[in-house]
Parts: sequence; structure tokens; C-alpha cells
Amino acid sequence: MSQNYPQKQSQALGAFLRARREVITPGSVGLPAGIRRRTPGLRREEVAQLSNVSATWYAWIEQGRPVSVTPATLARLARGLQMSRAERAYLFELAGKLDPDWNQDMREDVPEAVLACVDAIEAPAYVLDRLWTARRWNGAAERLFGGWLDRGGEPNLLRFVFCHPKARSLICDWEERARRVAAEFRAATTSHVEDPERDALINDLARESRDFAAFWAAHGVLKREGGARAFNHPSDGLLRYEQVSLNIASWPDFRLTILIRQPAATG
Repeated sequence: MSQNYPQKQSQALGAFLRARREVITPGSVGLPAGIRRRTPGLRREEVAQLSNVSATWYAWIEQGRPVSVTPATLARLARGLQMSRAERAYLFELAGKLDPDWNQDMREDVPEAVLACVDAIEAPAYVLDRLWTARRWNGAAERLFGGWLDRGGEPNLLRFVFCHPKARSLICDWEERARRVAAEFRAATTSHVEDPERDALINDLARESRDFAAFWAAHGVLKREGGARAFNHPSDGLLRYEQVSLNIASWPDFRLTILIRQPAATG
């Protein structure tokens, strides 16, 4: 990585904060407009006051100086500058920090109309939340994943893979797929390391499944990707699919997965 990368990040952070400051009107944050303002929006001193930080230190951030900014300070700046959720996420990404208030955002449910997109898909499709619990699925997915997405099934993907007896017979090459699932879950939930529900799920799985405990202890990390998937369906026999997974806009921890049927091998 270029040695100029941290400097570029600091400059981008400063430019972003300055742009936000210039579009916030004093009245919108309870400050008097004053008689004369040489610059649009708020003054740096006003942002510092609203965010409970040093005016000099805030000026250094805007100037792109390589100063250290804590997550708590970034959160105060985000509130003081009335950032939207997308703007706040961008702020923390530029600073290379984890948002201390991520938990509140992640608990926001995807609207029903968005979840209902799976009903318009003919191929097996489902939506997972941040803990990989299925929140919506269509009839084709319900038929394919007996024991997980059918009535009375276990809606959490990891609990199904590691704790449900049907998973081992349904999923071809179960051990390799299960190992990848554990590694992909670790990578996907890196920003949720302080989530008590995530910890509870991991602890439960480690107690209930020796395989999960071993795979998790190996600290494997893999990016969640699509690709070839094969299943030994109890009624339909060997089924091969190409899996496509997409994040849902505005809800990055919710993921839509679609399984595209592949023709049976011949010869």
C-alpha cells in the first residue's frame, strides 16, 4: 500500500467534514445566525462546541493533519453535523474506525416491501440478517431446504448447518461447506465483535457442535461468495446450483441469496 494512503484518507476525512459543516445552518442546530458570516454553514468553532472537542484539534482534522480520532469523538461529530446513517458510515470508513453505535443501526428491520422481493423470484431465494437468520424466503427455497426453511425448521443458517441432522445428508461435501460457513461468518461479522447476540450464538454452537467448535477455533476467514452448490435432495435427487449473494442497499448486514439451477451433468 502506498505510504501516501493514510495522508489521502486524512485529507478525504477533512474534506468531508468541511463539506458537511458548510451545509448545516446555525438555526438547524439551535445557534443564532449572527449578523455577518464569511463562510456558509457553521464555523469550525461552532462544530467543536456542538461536538465537545477542542476547536484547534477540530481544525487540524479538517486540514487533513494525521491526528488520531477516537470512535467516540467521531460519533459526537456525526451527531453535531446531523449526519444521515449513510454519511455516518462513510465518516467511520474514512477514519478507519468501528462505529460504537453500530448495534442500534443494525437492529433496524428491512421494510416488508423489500423482504417481499424474494416472492417475485422463481429460483430458490432467501434473505439473511446480521446473524444469518433467515428473515424471508420463497416457496422454492422452502422446498429445497427442508429442516431449515420449512415450517418448524431452524431459521438460523449456522444452527441448521451444524446442528440439524438433515444438513449433513442434504449438503454435498458437508464438511468443506460447513468449514467455509464458519470462516465466512467470522469475516462477515468482524464489525460486530461486541454484539452480545453474536457471542451467544457462537457459544451455543460451540457447545452443541464439536465441528463448529473446531472450525471456529481454527480462526478461518473467508469472504462470503457465491459459486457452485450441490444438494442431495430427498425427493428430487442431486441438484446443482450457482449461488448469487447480494447485499441489500441501505441495510448492509442483510443479504439476498439466489440459487440458479444448473443443468445436470451428462456423459
